[in-house]
Amino acid sequence: MALSVGDRVGDFSLPTDGGGTFTTADLRGTRTILYFYPKDDTSGCTKEAHAFRDMMEAFRAAGVAVVGVSVDPVASHEKFKAKHALNFPLVSDEAKTLAEMFGVWVKKSMYGRTYMGTERATFLIDESGVVRGIWRKVKVAGHAEAVLAAARAL
Repeated sequence: MALSVGDRVGDFSLPTDGGGTFTTADLRGTRTILYFYPKDDTSGCTKEAHAFRDMMEAFRAAGVAVVGVSVDPVASHEKFKAKHALNFPLVSDEAKTLAEMFGVWVKKSMYGRTYMGTERATFLIDESGVVRGIWRKVKVAGHAEAVLAAARAL
């Protein structure tokens, strides 16, 4: 069952690039943008990562952390982050723990073929670990700006 606005994020602990770990406790005390994307170093995912990267100063000034999540392994995240000079952590969710918790591991179709994959979606989480905003089936253009505006208004 997918998380909805007003739901508290459940417990998790997952690896990040740089040998780190991202846990439920990391959501406490700061507003967090958790954005899910399908695959490292693909065109849409790269554009989205660049948008968050390029606006990081504004997110930090607003007191908001940005965290990217995909089912790619840590090694893939390391390459993606280095290649594009990303300035926020990337969580590896190979077991789909967060993807399933947030309801973004969904049936997709392309060229008549159906398969399971990550829906591009973003969640705004408050200082208490409660979901306060959800964007599903994200279109990259203007998305980071809309998320920042919502985070500032929280």
